[in-house]
Amino acid sequence: MSSTEQSLPAGWLTLPDLVTALDEPLGRVRRLLDEHHLVGSRRHGPFAVPAVFLVDGEPLGSLRGTVIVLQDAGFSDDEVIDWLLEEEPSIGRPPIDALLAGHKSEVRRVARTLA
Repeated sequence: MSSTEQSLPAGWLTLPDLVTALDEPLGRVRRLLDEHHLVGSRRHGPFAVPAVFLVDGEPLGSLRGTVIVLQDAGFSDDEVIDWLLEEEPSIGRPPIDALLAGHKSEVRRVARTLA
């Protein structure tokens, strides 16, 4: 394992990890990123995506629209990831937990107020 891979926190997937987890070629993984089905960061070294954004080997379906709402509000990819993973007082839990529980309308309503 290289030193850059060691600096990644647990629960983050690099591009090679995503290719394996999604069982898709690299080109398709890049399209999923370009089309906002997934969002990632280089803040820990190599480009990586939080593993929690995948469910049953696919991007979480409600993630794309939420990412787009946040990017339209001016959020960078790092800010999108931080907002999704950190506790949101108006929701009472991290927004990603609410999305995983099927509460995308509530999450997007709060996200729209951030513009």
